[in-house]
Amino acid sequence: MASIMQKWRETRDSINHTVARSFVGRYFRLEGCGHPLAREGAVFTRELRSGLVTFAAMAYIISVNASILSSTGGPCVQNPGLADEAAYEQCKELVRQDYVTATSAISFIASFLMGLLANLPLGLAPGLGVNAYFAFTVVGADGKGLIPYGQALAAVFLEGWIFFALSVVGLRQWMGRIMPRSLTLATGAGIGMYLALIGLGPNGLSVVGPNASDIIGLGGCPAQFKDESGICLSHVLQDPRVWLGVFLGGVFTALLFMYRVRGAFLWPILLVAVASWPRSGSVTEFPHDGSTGDQGFDFFKQVATWHNFSKLGPSNIIWNYASGHTWLALITFLYVDILDTTGTLYSMSRAAGLLDEALTSDFEGSSIAYLTDAFCISMGSLMGLSPSTAFIESATGIAEGGKTGLTGMTVGFFFFLSLFFAPIFASIPSWATGATLVIVGSLMMKSAASINFGFIGDALPAFLVIAGIPFMFNISYGIIAGVLSWIILHNVPLLLGKIHPSLLPPGWHTEKEPYNIAGTLRRGGKAASFKTLLPPWLIKLTSGNMKFWKATDAEIEQVLEGRRITQRQYRLREEQVQREREEMRRMQAGDDVNNGAMDEENEKSASGSSDQIPDTKHIEEA
Repeated sequence: MASIMQKWRETRDSINHTVARSFVGRYFRLEGCGHPLAREGAVFTRELRSGLVTFAAMAYIISVNASILSSTGGPCVQNPGLADEAAYEQCKELVRQDYVTATSAISFIASFLMGLLANLPLGLAPGLGVNAYFAFTVVGADGKGLIPYGQALAAVFLEGWIFFALSVVGLRQWMGRIMPRSLTLATGAGIGMYLALIGLGPNGLSVVGPNASDIIGLGGCPAQFKDESGICLSHVLQDPRVWLGVFLGGVFTALLFMYRVRGAFLWPILLVAVASWPRSGSVTEFPHDGSTGDQGFDFFKQVATWHNFSKLGPSNIIWNYASGHTWLALITFLYVDILDTTGTLYSMSRAAGLLDEALTSDFEGSSIAYLTDAFCISMGSLMGLSPSTAFIESATGIAEGGKTGLTGMTVGFFFFLSLFFAPIFASIPSWATGATLVIVGSLMMKSAASINFGFIGDALPAFLVIAGIPFMFNISYGIIAGVLSWIILHNVPLLLGKIHPSLLPPGWHTEKEPYNIAGTLRRGGKAASFKTLLPPWLIKLTSGNMKFWKATDAEIEQVLEGRRITQRQYRLREEQVQREREEMRRMQAGDDVNNGAMDEENEKSASGSSDQIPDTKHIEEA
């Protein structure tokens, strides 16, 4: 057995070395490729494994998105011939099946392009939250919302091209760069909390869920103890699937991760999924309930299948922008997506070590990342989908070690396979991935340690972001709460300070985190100007450099310098934390010695003669 493992390690190392020295390794900047911007720790086999982990964490979107969007009725609501209820329900079921294929298709295209073009370890798919807004507010259940289904798709299509235009001139990157540091750090922590809430909620372990008397309460009861709204009436945490996910999916994952086992996130997900497929067990994904369980098992038994689009397609789009409600939906899509995507991209790039926090406040591949995201939003609308975005579940693959676009391309590859093996991939139960999301959420909370909690003007907005993202169940709303509070708490004192400097609050010059827009926008030491607002490729093009896609020596050196400074900052923080740990160890060791000495002294006192009793009168006088 040992010889087999040794041979496998040698083979794996040989593959990694060969790929790293090839064109593929240099293009994706794998470790050892010889590229000046090679990414430390980026190894071919690890990238593939990370992509599989990310896909496993994202696979639920295939069925969830189809369920949400098909509730609108899609094109069925536009057909006046569907007066018969049974025919309408049959049409909706066809739409749901179409959405399974459409979700897999756009997730494959978006994730693959993001990895290939932007070289980022991200998975993309139709975003949760914005799809609910599309389905339940804009179009409405059974088409009873603000605007018809076709006009909503037209709004999504236009949104994608507006984003594309904003990305071309660099305005989306600019918005991310001017965000105060405390808020960008808080966004990562808030997304971690959001992941944990999803992992603990009904789309994960079901440990918590809706409650009749409180906003949220304990869940995890068997189906017979839930009301029609899914609220547990009794027997909370008595569903065995909860504990399968907690122990085999959670505790086991944490132990594997603690011992730094490769694939620590992947193997428990697969084990829980396989354990949940047999129908005879109490933890089955397919209970004998005469409805969803039987339908799910019938779908699962197909193993491999292909479903053509029968109801979805570009023909459903109504190119009519005259309605005010259409523009309301468009504006809402714009601000929700721009904050959601920006926050997610910055948080994921920070987790992957690709964010330059020192010089540019930007991440590697940002220009192409925003263009790819915008393009895929418009392409998704042609398939009848709500806007796509980078998924926060990408953090699972990044935690596994993913650092390059090979991770994103692997995610896309598995979404491509799901087009043919949708019955398998759509049957990974939520309790198989829920604990993984909680663990990854805990890892993302690390960024909160660097927030300036010593000054209320920085601490309160950051806290509102951290609390707002999970409690409002929306990344963009949490960021909005933090940004608005930051603007108020920083600009009101500035106005008062202009009246008289004594009106500035204590600690304004010493405790507040420094912030200067001009300093934030400068690039490479250059003063802020209109040109600094443009993305790097457009700066080179306007300067006469026709090879704008190729990094110059100055840009490479700037990226390397940014990496060095950022890594030095991280190292200093880690050293500070390590010093605190060492001090705690010394104190505890000292306490043990002192306690031992005190015990010896007490024993001597107890065994000594009466003349050893201290003078109580002297003590009282003292």
